[in-house]
Amino acid sequence: MSIQVEDSAVSRSSMQAIGGLNCPGIRILVVDGQRLFRESLAGVLSIEPSFEIVGVVGDESRAVELSRQLLPDVILMDVKMPHSNGIAAIRQIKIESPKSCIILLTTFTADRYIFESLEAGASGYLLKDTSTVGLACAIRAVYAGEPLPFPSMAGRMMQLLRKQNADKSQRSDCLTLREMETLVLVAKGMVVKEIARTLAICEKTVRNHIGNIYRKLGIYDRSQIALYAVKRGLIDIDAV
Repeated sequence: MSIQVEDSAVSRSSMQAIGGLNCPGIRILVVDGQRLFRESLAGVLSIEPSFEIVGVVGDESRAVELSRQLLPDVILMDVKMPHSNGIAAIRQIKIESPKSCIILLTTFTADRYIFESLEAGASGYLLKDTSTVGLACAIRAVYAGEPLPFPSMAGRMMQLLRKQNADKSQRSDCLTLREMETLVLVAKGMVVKEIARTLAICEKTVRNHIGNIYRKLGIYDRSQIALYAVKRGLIDIDAV
């Protein structure tokens, strides 16, 4: 069976070449820098009737672009991409397509990028030698909102991530009401002068509030404030 997958949204003809056109199910985007691997993976998954391969791409910029266009349910992404480690792409995807679940694919459980990727919004990770059945179960699990059965060493990493998220939550509780109001306005894109006018306070006070937000939450720029506000449900993604 020849595999003919274009590095774009998958066409009807290319789906037939992979293994037959399936009825719509869990919509999957495959992202990997190695062409043979990503096309083979797409071919295997397309056989499953409940899966629909909507795209197969080889770099992070196309992954972000197609995520925005196609809004896939699940994205299978290599941790290490051709032009970067993929973490920035994960963050961008989660901003533009927050309902898409991202499963990382990696060769080593000790990959130093895994923890950062999970923190950026990935749902979990799998080793590339995972069985087809294991991969299919993982896809269905994240689609259903269930946790993945992580490979060895991942348990400790996930504990650290949960602790970090809990610490962030506790830190957010330390914000004053006025600081929370300022955070929301910053996340919506307002500049200091606009915030001061909206809250009827002076610009120096606004800057002090922003400085306190950075210090208490451990974040360092306005884009991180916006991402934090979206993740916490303080603002809608459309407001960013």
